[in-house]
Amino acid sequence: MSAADMIPGSPTRAALIQNAVKGRSLWDDARRRLLRNKAAVTGMAVLAAMVLLAVIGPWLVPFHYDTVTKTDVWMAPLNGGHLLGADSLGRDLLARLLAGLGVSLAIGVVATSVSLVIGVAWGATAGYVGGRIDEIMMRVVDTLYSLPFIFFVILLMVTFGRNILLIFLAIGAVEWLTMSRIVRGQTLTLKSKEFIEAARAAGLSSGQIIARHIVPNLLGPVVVYVTLTIPAVIIAESFLSFLGLGVQPPMASLGTLIATGAQDMEMAPWLLVFPSVTMVLTLMAFNFIGDGLRDALDPKDR
Repeated sequence: MSAADMIPGSPTRAALIQNAVKGRSLWDDARRRLLRNKAAVTGMAVLAAMVLLAVIGPWLVPFHYDTVTKTDVWMAPLNGGHLLGADSLGRDLLARLLAGLGVSLAIGVVATSVSLVIGVAWGATAGYVGGRIDEIMMRVVDTLYSLPFIFFVILLMVTFGRNILLIFLAIGAVEWLTMSRIVRGQTLTLKSKEFIEAARAAGLSSGQIIARHIVPNLLGPVVVYVTLTIPAVIIAESFLSFLGLGVQPPMASLGTLIATGAQDMEMAPWLLVFPSVTMVLTLMAFNFIGDGLRDALDPKDR
């Protein structure tokens, strides 16, 4: 027994070794590397502020996002109680901006979740099973890739009707294609590893191996891609709303606010400036977080 072990209240050598080994785990190391990245930390702070504003902001604004006030038409910022001004119908821009931010973030998260579930399941199955099934599954992906995005979304809306839930599903049903390719490539690398061979020897089925061993080891690149997919989904929704195919009035999103602001920018430039700045800050926050996660989880930089 060493002298350190004999001191009351002092950690034993085994405990120190255990703590040192635990501290070198992949996720602990990645977390420390992420928190040392100033851009990523700034992005997380900005994103947290955006989410907080989207959740509790509408309750703090004295106006409702769809309340029409004829006397406040095109009211400039800091006038008539409108902190950011009012639009062509006298609706408070701050209330609409907070509501639109919440809708855009919700679309980004839900549509990305849809693409995550479909893409991971499809890519992991194709990569692990291989052979003819892999060929068929990836040819389906290639075929869907050949369809123009806007055509595919319009087709879904014409077939099933136009509502906000369909926008979630339509965008998610397109964004999973790239996710499936990334997951398949990682799965092809993983399935030849020793621990997968050991799982096969232990008698686990293909589904159990995919769920217990393949998918958990894909979390690094998948998490990074998710943070980059959310802003892509927000941009896609904004593009659809700009064309009049996205969120419908009186409900607002960042895309609809930018579209309205572009129409009225000569009379009321603030209607375009504030939603555009909010969009830029949100997208930059996600991209900074994605870059930070990529660097933190990159084994070459360890």
